[in-house]
Formats: sequence, structure tokens, C-alpha cells
Amino acid sequence: MSLYLLCFLLFCIGLYGVLRKRNIVKIIVGLGIMEYAMNLFFVLLGYRTHGRSPIEASNQQILNMVDPVPQALVLTSIVIGLAVTALFISIAIRIYEKYGTFDITKIKKLKG
Repeated sequence: MSLYLLCFLLFCIGLYGVLRKRNIVKIIVGLGIMEYAMNLFFVLLGYRTHGRSPIEASNQQILNMVDPVPQALVLTSIVIGLAVTALFISIAIRIYEKYGTFDITKIKKLKG
């Protein structure tokens, strides 16, 4: 149970970074922290204490196997998250080239 609370704490740290920071780079880092917290949560959902790999053999009983579905979802989520993060970083670079700052309050004031 404490691991789930730590995942929630990590998610809250990322959410704080997204909502309270004014620097675009810090917002992107906060989004990454939130994504990793969710990935960790999904892996913890499939974890079993003293579990074994989900490979079925003829001489083994199906007892206490680790659920492979959350692991597959997390692998897909990591790839999609990497692409989204690269897109965010490229947009941040273009904003910096145009406005010369990463501060969103200054960008809102500028026209053009």
C-alpha cells in the first residue's frame, strides 16, 4: 500500500511542476514525472509477491503469475511518451527562437 502512496506523491510532484512553474522546460519535466508515476503505478498493479514469469510449461501449475498486460501497456506508454516529449521539446525550442524566453508569462505579453 505504501508503494501506491509513493506513486501518488510522485504524481503530485509532477502535477505541482505543471501547474505552478512558469518555465516551459520545467513544465515539460513535470509532465515527464507524471508520466513515470503512472507507468510505475501500472507496473505495481501487475506485480505479485514471489510471482513468476507468465510462461506456461507443461510441468508447471499456473499459480501466482505476474500479469503481463500492464507491462505491455507500460512499454507502449514509454514509446508514446518519448515521442510526445520530443514534440514538446521541439515546440519549446521554436518558442525560444521566436520570443527569446521560456517564461510563459512574458510570452503571453508579447504580440507577434
